[in-house]
Amino acid sequence: MTTDDTNLSAGDSRNERKPAHVGFLLIPDFALLAYASAVEPLRAANRLSGRDLYRWSHVSIDGEPATASNGVSIRADHAVGAQMRFDYVIVCAGGNPAVFHHAPTFAWLRNLARHRVRLGGVSGGPYVLARANVLDGYRFTIHWEHAPAFLEDYPELDLRRSLYEIDRDRLTSSGGTAPLDMMHAVIAREHGSELALAVSEWFLQTHVREGAGPQRMPLRERLGISHAPLLRVVGCMEQSLENPLSREELARTANVSLRQLERLFRHHLGRSLGEHYLGLRLDRARDLLRQTSLSVLEIALACGFVSASHFSRGYRRRFGHPPRAEREPLAGKALR
Repeated sequence: MTTDDTNLSAGDSRNERKPAHVGFLLIPDFALLAYASAVEPLRAANRLSGRDLYRWSHVSIDGEPATASNGVSIRADHAVGAQMRFDYVIVCAGGNPAVFHHAPTFAWLRNLARHRVRLGGVSGGPYVLARANVLDGYRFTIHWEHAPAFLEDYPELDLRRSLYEIDRDRLTSSGGTAPLDMMHAVIAREHGSELALAVSEWFLQTHVREGAGPQRMPLRERLGISHAPLLRVVGCMEQSLENPLSREELARTANVSLRQLERLFRHHLGRSLGEHYLGLRLDRARDLLRQTSLSVLEIALACGFVSASHFSRGYRRRFGHPPRAEREPLAGKALR
């Protein structure tokens, strides 16, 4: 990631100004950890500097308390559309942001963009920014869980798989604890690296990650295996879900015979090559069913199945219900 800080002014000149006002737009089912990782560095910056560098307000879609995905509620100071002066507005979302449709929210975000308010999003927040059409021409990121659905909806946008991105007046983070790293960069540019480092130490951050860092653990750690050829094969599988590679192609990737590759899967992962590949494709399909409005056939094709019936049979065997059942709990959740 390269950070373009044209609109994030740095240095001591900021110290003479009044506190920057940060609005946190809390979308229903927002991710509490990502929100806390974004707001807490502001509190620490004030405390450690001995000055009010930042102040913040909470905004909900209706002015009522906003409830996080874990059930915790936060009191809102304002409703969407509030005529307040913000320097930043950061959208906090989680759960399934793909089903969030709330025209007043999108209109408010567009109005903020026209008035050059710096807009941000954490976890699923960038999905809401894209819905509001305020990410066109910007580099940004989103939590890896939402990325497949997002790419189906917005293939033309410049989505990166990084921890965070700061591109002019847009700042986005993949969520979890990554906002800590993003806010370190923001504080460093506005008030110097010494304060930013003090804030990171305050939160026991022994290593501040670069924005371009990966979101997910390496395969070696995720799978608990160290066999390099097998890891190469699984990596190729994860990158080739729409157009699955043949068993022979995967064996050539590992530079072993097909029979030996099958033995490696059985020994290290406890399942066959075919079972592992099918599981990856079905897991991706479940994400798309939950987070997009694509038809079952479109999802089947996007995950490498030759027909909807073939897909449905495999889906029922793995999850115990047909693909369409994934969408029943979502009925009525979208906000209009």
